[in-house]
Amino acid sequence: MENLTPAQKQLYEWLIQYIQTNKHSPSIREMMKAMNLRSPAPIQSRLEKMRNKGYIDWSEGQARTLKILKNYTQGLTLQGKITAGGLVEPFTDEQEKLDLASMFNESTCFALQVIGDSMINDNITEGDYVIMRSISDQNEVKEGDIVAARVDGQGTTLKRVYFSEDKVILKASNPNYEPITAPVDQVEIQGILQGVCRLFD
Repeated sequence: MENLTPAQKQLYEWLIQYIQTNKHSPSIREMMKAMNLRSPAPIQSRLEKMRNKGYIDWSEGQARTLKILKNYTQGLTLQGKITAGGLVEPFTDEQEKLDLASMFNESTCFALQVIGDSMINDNITEGDYVIMRSISDQNEVKEGDIVAARVDGQGTTLKRVYFSEDKVILKASNPNYEPITAPVDQVEIQGILQGVCRLFD
């Protein structure tokens, strides 16, 4: 299948999100507003080209009949693996997609695969996929949240987070692991746990 141009891809991804949310296709006017365009011509051009490439289709002469034929971008980005034991940097150039778009907001969530057993008492085991919500402000994090936390010079880990004056304490839910303690300015909370997906053979 022929790839989309950046402008086509922008509209295509917006269409996917709109249809998933509203359960019907948008009007040309709604597409114009979303793409910050004042004329319908660029929208119509993009739609025709996406149709010719096999990504969308619609019934001629009927309003709101546009449908997605192939959603190649759907899913959360699988950014790598995260240890539930020690510390490891998880973010890679991984291009694989984990398709949970119907359950989670793609724009704010990402997925990581768990390595290790330090979160076993929270029913998070090795091989599970954890769905994390990105945060824009560290103040969004509450005591006891399960987070993906990056410690300067060490890497990223999945733990429950606690705060003590100018320290951050990252605690496992397995008594075999000691807490990780670091100064506040050396810890970045990269996401808060939203869900766990476990796949079985």
